[in-house]
Amino acid sequence: MKLFLRDQWPFAAFFLVQLILLIMIFAMDGYWNESLMIYVMFLSVFFAGAFLAIRYLSHRTIYQRLSKPVESLEELTQTYGNSPLCRAMDDISQEQYRLYKEQLHAYENKQRDHTTFIQQWVHQMKTPISVIHLLLQNEDDPTAESVREEVDRIKRGLETVLYIARLDRFEQDFLIEPVTLRSMVQNVLAENKRLFIRNQVYPEVKVDENWRVESDDKWLAFVLNQLLTNAVRYSAGKSNKVTIRAYERGAHAILEVQDYGIGIPTEDIRRVFKPYFTGENGRKYPESTGMGLYLVKEICGRLHHGVEMESEVGEGTTVRIVLSAVVPTLQESKIAES
Repeated sequence: MKLFLRDQWPFAAFFLVQLILLIMIFAMDGYWNESLMIYVMFLSVFFAGAFLAIRYLSHRTIYQRLSKPVESLEELTQTYGNSPLCRAMDDISQEQYRLYKEQLHAYENKQRDHTTFIQQWVHQMKTPISVIHLLLQNEDDPTAESVREEVDRIKRGLETVLYIARLDRFEQDFLIEPVTLRSMVQNVLAENKRLFIRNQVYPEVKVDENWRVESDDKWLAFVLNQLLTNAVRYSAGKSNKVTIRAYERGAHAILEVQDYGIGIPTEDIRRVFKPYFTGENGRKYPESTGMGLYLVKEICGRLHHGVEMESEVGEGTTVRIVLSAVVPTLQESKIAES
């Protein structure tokens, strides 16, 4: 209604001016009949009011549509009425909807082709990496160890690129099933064995072997991989231990990674889950990309797992993954143990 009034106020103003001029002309001409003038004014106002009422009722959907923002593309396909202006609005909205969908499909196809290329390229790069590992398998000299270290970095970088590419198709690439926490933790630790040894940090595992959660094993392992990589990187030279533990909290199971490294400044904590944010620690460690914790947050959100973080400079960092379900329940596990 407010938009209609703002749109029609020029008509109302011109109508009043025209009515006043008409009355003044009759008065200046010496023709003045009070009853007739009142009757003329009443008829004029009545027909003007009827015109505005009909105008508002026939175009109400247009004014309502223009008074609020579009919340979905489907709103562009709704019809506004049978008046010429309404039909014109229908045609324009339909055309805009068609053009937008065409552009969106073109962008999606381009993005899909790019993602496919990245995935194929990453898989192609894995082959020479595996060959290099095989060639260095029996070499124990410092040069071979340095090459292995660089190859591990390349491998972790490729894995990150691959998972970022897959994130766009997350809904087509995950499978929720019971995941045994201890097995998953041991597998991830085995993949990062050289990282722990090289940085002289050892893992302390406190995860019950019977605990299982409902999640996607591959994505959850990648999340843990990111957390352990960060924990080891920021513990090197400061502490020689990283603790991975699981425990019960209400109806949830918590998978926690705690390091005793340099910690994160308070002003950086609320931003560490944003993409490409490296913060103060990123300036000290050039390998930081600012994508690790962002991926952790994104993946956990899509798996419906929570993420919590506590950190204190000089004391270390604790990251917790709040898992939404346990199979069997924690209570059943306790009964089985007893």
